[in-house]
Amino acid sequence: MAKARDAFWSRGYEGVSMADLVETLGIASARIYAAFGSKEALFREAVALYAAEEGGFAERAIAEEPTATQAIERSLREAIENCTRKGRPQGCMVVLAATNCTAENDGVRDLLTTYRRRRAALLRERLQRAIDEGELRQDADAQALSEHYATILLGFAVQARDGVSREQLLNTIPAAMLSIRAASS
Repeated sequence: MAKARDAFWSRGYEGVSMADLVETLGIASARIYAAFGSKEALFREAVALYAAEEGGFAERAIAEEPTATQAIERSLREAIENCTRKGRPQGCMVVLAATNCTAENDGVRDLLTTYRRRRAALLRERLQRAIDEGELRQDADAQALSEHYATILLGFAVQARDGVSREQLLNTIPAAMLSIRAASS
């Protein structure tokens, strides 16, 4: 599964053919179809593996950090770490694996959209809780802040894929944190 995940992560859903999967996995296409039923089903399994191992940084930060500010900053740092890890594909699989798909692959695009929207919703819920608990001002806009940080996370994935260094991306965090600090009580 890790080999399939990395192939899709590196080249995207449509950039990986069944011939590529046969070569990468070292098994015949008939065995791939027997095990998964389709390339899309294998992709879905690969995305689930990515989400569980690599992509769950925001969920972990939201669950573990005592404040929304700390959760946001940790999410940003861990996203950068994930997107720039040596020996791994650069960027975020959930962001980059299917930004453009043919119409017959709408299910793949929708799957990744669901993952991204779920992350934004978790951010929004945590930010709303911070408003309700007095960490952030009552007039703070949890929706706008969550979209702001979701957009930054998406940008990190693209920047990392384009070769922007970890150090350069980490240097953007102080500016990114200005929005939540401005909303603080």
